[in-house]
Amino acid sequence: MPVSVVIPVYNSEGSLPILVERLQGVLEPESALGELILVNDGSRDQSWNIIRELAAVHSWVRGLNLMRNFGQHNALLCGIRMARFEIIATLDDDLQTRPEDIPKLLECLGKGHDVVYGTPKRQSHGLLRNVASTLTKFALQSAMGAETARQVSAFRVFRTQLREAFAAYSGPFVSIDVLLTWGTRRFAAVSVENDPRTIGVSNYTFRKLVVHALNMMTGFTTVPLQIASIVGFSSALVGLAILAYVAFRFFYDGDPVPGFPFLASMIALFSGTQLFALGIIGEYLARMHFRMMDRPSYAVRETTFEYSGLTRRQSQQARQSTYAGYL
Repeated sequence: MPVSVVIPVYNSEGSLPILVERLQGVLEPESALGELILVNDGSRDQSWNIIRELAAVHSWVRGLNLMRNFGQHNALLCGIRMARFEIIATLDDDLQTRPEDIPKLLECLGKGHDVVYGTPKRQSHGLLRNVASTLTKFALQSAMGAETARQVSAFRVFRTQLREAFAAYSGPFVSIDVLLTWGTRRFAAVSVENDPRTIGVSNYTFRKLVVHALNMMTGFTTVPLQIASIVGFSSALVGLAILAYVAFRFFYDGDPVPGFPFLASMIALFSGTQLFALGIIGEYLARMHFRMMDRPSYAVRETTFEYSGLTRRQSQQARQSTYAGYL
């Protein structure tokens, strides 16, 4: 069954030729697989020029150059909407994921699943990166509502028809894994090897992973609001307990509870709780503001293939996804 491989590219001029060479045995035209879509996400090096050269040499390589850096998942969404075949595979451009493992995921997909993740057997990141990855997976689990969220990775295969579930989605905050849950609950995961990175450095820092996790929680779930409600309710219980304690001391001993530090600490506790809740509400209001601005998930500057440029609104009116006019 033909497969479209989508890879977001960011500052990877050194790894792209090697990556395409390794994929050639899987994606060459005479095989059962189909195309490689490289989405340049505003790279600051020569990645786009390399993509253009590769597309000129290999007919199964298609390149897209975004206007600026929109983010990994935004670039993935762009490539997914351009895919032409029935199965889509995604992986990173850092050569840590082995392209040769794609058939392994496809075999699992053929057992009745809609999405299959390639979960690394071991991670070679530092402590802070691992902590951030754990936080991201917790956010994914709350957003996806699936146990498989703990096994989510950038290496995944899924059925192309799932994109119909989020064809009309627009907005600057994108999580492909969450969007896939809009179309299915049939997830699975298989263990794959994860090689050490030998070319370049990781573009995902601790800060970026934490921001991504917070964006997922505030952009696709109500968990933060529920946490704020629990914190507020707990603070109210603490306040009632303190009121009972003060009343007991007054009626039992005849004296009020002394001490400015006690009063100051209570004021700080309840003020902090209120600011915490207001901050979470503010995050949700900010995301509503950005969506009302109708900011796009991505914008394409140029491609290595014919591109019709069908707008999102036109696609929605035709009840088709934005990739309808690209094929």
